[in-house]
Amino acid sequence: MTPAPSRSRTALETIWRQLPFFIWLIALWMLLWGQFTVLAFVTGLAVAIFVTRIFRLPPVELSGRVNLWWGLVFFLEFLVALVRGSLLVAWQALTPGQPGTAIIGVQLRTDDDLIMTHVAVTASLVPGSLIVDSDRDRRVLYLHVIGVRGADDVAAQKRHVQHWEERIVRAVGSRAQVAQVEAAVQGGKA
Repeated sequence: MTPAPSRSRTALETIWRQLPFFIWLIALWMLLWGQFTVLAFVTGLAVAIFVTRIFRLPPVELSGRVNLWWGLVFFLEFLVALVRGSLLVAWQALTPGQPGTAIIGVQLRTDDDLIMTHVAVTASLVPGSLIVDSDRDRRVLYLHVIGVRGADDVAAQKRHVQHWEERIVRAVGSRAQVAQVEAAVQGGKA
């Protein structure tokens, strides 16, 4: 029989897993105040400790894997999508008549809350679409999309969201999630 892990070891593992979010809270505090000083860091540290102790959230399991190449690919594609979406929405605003709109549901291929959140945020930040609801159990994101003229535009928007999911999984997903997405992509091409 193996001995149970000590309390200090499990506490250290919990702290290690939550460290990226803790650092993010400090960075967010410093960005909020627009100061990158020792005082801003210390007050951010105090706020991060306060927030993580008062508002306890379930621990988020990270994959422990970051692929810098795919992260860069995601970032560059995201910048292009921002510019393209901005120009498209501006064109629709200047064009006479109303652009078509639709609420569409996009089935995600992975079963991970963090990936689903990243995909939802990415899809909402690209002009022309906005997440209006999500079904966590069925892994479906519902988007309000402008500029929809028919079924082809709906299918294209679904492909865009699944493309963001693929890029995010390749950048920060686990090896099992990458294999799952690659199988779905290969199955879609066949």
